[in-house]
Amino acid sequence: MKQNLQLKLSNQLTMTPQLQQAIRLLQLSTIELQQEIITALETNPLLEMSEDVPEHQSIYNLLSNSKNKSQNGDAFDQISQNRVQEETLQDHLTWQLRFSALTPPELTVAHTIIDAITDEGYLPLTAEEIQEIIAADYRVALADIENVIHHIQQFDPPGIAARTLQECLILQLKRLDLGSEASRLAIEIINHDLALLADHGYVSLKRSYRLTDALLLDIVKLIKSLNPKPGLAFDAQQTEYLIPDLIVYKQKNVWEVMLNPDNSPKIRINTHYTDLIKQSQNQNDHAFLKEHLQDARWLLKSLENRYDTLLKVGRAIISRQQEFFESGEEAMRPLVLSDIALEVEMHESTISRITTQKYVHTQRGVFELKYFFSSHVHMQHGGECSSTAIRALIKKLIAAEDPQQPLSDSKLTTVLKSQGINIARRTVAKYRESLFIASSNDRKRQNWPKEGQKHAN
Repeated sequence: MKQNLQLKLSNQLTMTPQLQQAIRLLQLSTIELQQEIITALETNPLLEMSEDVPEHQSIYNLLSNSKNKSQNGDAFDQISQNRVQEETLQDHLTWQLRFSALTPPELTVAHTIIDAITDEGYLPLTAEEIQEIIAADYRVALADIENVIHHIQQFDPPGIAARTLQECLILQLKRLDLGSEASRLAIEIINHDLALLADHGYVSLKRSYRLTDALLLDIVKLIKSLNPKPGLAFDAQQTEYLIPDLIVYKQKNVWEVMLNPDNSPKIRINTHYTDLIKQSQNQNDHAFLKEHLQDARWLLKSLENRYDTLLKVGRAIISRQQEFFESGEEAMRPLVLSDIALEVEMHESTISRITTQKYVHTQRGVFELKYFFSSHVHMQHGGECSSTAIRALIKKLIAAEDPQQPLSDSKLTTVLKSQGINIARRTVAKYRESLFIASSNDRKRQNWPKEGQKHAN
């Protein structure tokens, strides 16, 4: 077999560590990036916090027209530091328990009940299960356990420690102590016909309880005012804050985009250690410092690339959506990743990374950059309309409809076509459902009965 040597040329992209780091930093959220920087400061001695940060106009001062940053300070830090630890549902119930004159066995029962209450405010344990749980400490009669349950059910929020939805709603009605006929009948309906009420079986309810339209309306309003999940008022999860990456503001009738200066990485290379590299006589120390210096430079370069890319992409998106900032969702233009990728000469995957979990602060609120992308629908007389604009228009049409004659998906399709928007009925239905708007039949049932209307028995 004859052997020979051949030279072959080929193009191949190699993912260097620097490139991998740059790509990874692109897709991090602001919170994740801050954690990444903290970790780098802790592990790399050649990085340090920069104390000589240039003066810049804070987002909070920019939007409030304040004269200087010192009036408000770093608003995000103030929010984080001044935020009070949120009270949990169990904390709130335990605090009320302190004012109860209970015996030690009853207190043990009460603490067992409070610990078992779900986030929604319900007690998933029976009296027998509670009795078994505390059996090692106390022997308590079932009747006494029920008394403690009823005692906690008088705590705030109303409806707490209920075993069923019916009990939760009835506890709230009894706490209101209205003494009205509507209240009495509401308790009776909840006890025996809650499912019928949930299915909007108003005609059957009128017949069974001999109700007038006015009285049925009062009962429905009263029950709808109750809270089926009273415990959710106390959310144990810590509040999360969105930190905008970009700021959109209007200057001389032009919408401008800038990076949020409060997010700029305030880190730099420590010059003391760079001087040590030149002076170091120890080969191991020299190699250690040089390696960390290279890592520090890569990180700063990756951060610079992230912010340059973010600003470039942000400006391209905002320039395409000027009408949105002037007129709202109905003026949103169709926009896809490839449009921006072509404009800024980047790959679509890069645009996807840099717009995920990146937020922009505008006069209309804070939006994720991905919000400004939407598919398009062709207009009858040429041109295109974005799906976001169509959703906004559907929402507007339904908000203005006659509650007794709500617009069906077919009717919405006809109205949209009259405005030059070619769209199928199933697409209208899909957009409506994405807005969490019920069908026309369900909307009509939800708005029945109405005051002053007469319905046949």
